[in-house]
Amino acid sequence: MGDAEKIKEIEEFLSKAKYNKSTEHAFGVMKAQIARLREKQEKRMAAKGGGKGFFVKKSGDATVVLLGFPSVGKSSLLNVITKAKSAVAAYAFTTLTAIPGTLEHRQAKIQIIDVPGIVEGAASGRGRGKEVLAMVRNADLILMLLDALHPEHYPVLQREIYETGVRINERSPDVRIVKRSRGGIDIHNTVPLKVDRDTLLAVLKEFRIGNADVVIRSPINIDQFIDAIEANKSYIPAITVINKIDVVDDVTRRQLISAIKPTVCISATTGENIIAVKDAIFDGLGFVRVYLKEINKKPDMEVPLVLKSGATLRSVCEHIHRDFVKKFKFARVWGKNAKFPGQQIRDLKRKIDDADIVEIHTT
Repeated sequence: MGDAEKIKEIEEFLSKAKYNKSTEHAFGVMKAQIARLREKQEKRMAAKGGGKGFFVKKSGDATVVLLGFPSVGKSSLLNVITKAKSAVAAYAFTTLTAIPGTLEHRQAKIQIIDVPGIVEGAASGRGRGKEVLAMVRNADLILMLLDALHPEHYPVLQREIYETGVRINERSPDVRIVKRSRGGIDIHNTVPLKVDRDTLLAVLKEFRIGNADVVIRSPINIDQFIDAIEANKSYIPAITVINKIDVVDDVTRRQLISAIKPTVCISATTGENIIAVKDAIFDGLGFVRVYLKEINKKPDMEVPLVLKSGATLRSVCEHIHRDFVKKFKFARVWGKNAKFPGQQIRDLKRKIDDADIVEIHTT
C-alpha cells in the first residue's frame, strides 16, 4: 500500500470515528502519522522535480491572490477592481497563467494576482494545483472567491488550502520545541492544556522526538501541536467573497450568508458591492497609513507611508532610511491617540495608528 492509500485509509477512519477524551490519544497518533506520510510525499515529489511554476514579481504595498474554482469570476473581478486585462470567458480554465493587476484604493497600491482555478485534489498536484497553491504561501492576503451557485466549493477550497500548509486567519501556535541529546521529554505549559500529556508524548514519538524541552504558551489542539512540530506552515489572513450574487434570489442569498458567512457578496458583472470588496481587501491587509511631515512644512497627505497594523515609530524610521533608527531623537505625532496635536514621543516602540501624521527629529 502506497503512502497516498495509507493517508486515505486513515482519513476515512477518522471521519467515521467519534472524537472524545477516550479516543483523543488514538486521534493524535493517527493525525501525526498522516503528517509524516505527507512529509514523505513532499520530499519524494521535490526530488523528482515539478513542472514549470508561476512567477510574478511582487510590487506595491501588499500582494493578494485570488483563489477559487474555475469559472467563479476571478478574471472578471480582477478586471473590475484593477486595470489588468485578464481573459474572460464563460467556460472553465480561461486563465492559464498568473496575471497581476494593481488595485489603488484608499491611497494604497495593492497587487492582485489572478491564478488558474484550482480543483479538488489541488494540494496533491491535480490541475497544477501545487504550483497555484505555492503562490498562496507568499501572499499577504488570500481572497477566496466562490460562485453563488456552487457553495459546495467552500469546504473543498478550505481543505485544499489547509493541506498545502497554509493556515488562514490563525496565529502561529506559541510552542517552543528544543531538541536535546538526552533526558527524555519535558513539557511545560503556561496555559491550561487542551490535550492530554500522554497524547502529546505519543505525537512527539511518532515524529521520532525522544529528547526535548517543550514549552506551550498558548491554548492549542492536536493539529496545532503537530503544526508546531513541523514548523513549516504559513499563517495568512483571508477574506471570503461570494460572486454572481445577482443570479440568485433573496432567499438563497440569505441562506448563503447564513451558511458561509462571507466577508462580502458581490457581482463582478453588475458591479454590486465592488467598493465594499475593495474596502474588505484593504481592511483584511490591516494597513496603517502614515503621513510624513518635514519640520516646518505641511504634511504630505497625498502619498502616505503604508505599513501593517502594529507598526511602530521604529517601523517608520526604518522605511525612511536605515540610519534614522540610530539617529532618532524624538517624533511629533498628530492623530486620534495623540494626547495633543504634535505630541512629542521619544519611544521607538510607540505604535502608530491609521492616518497619523509623523514628524521625525534626528540628531
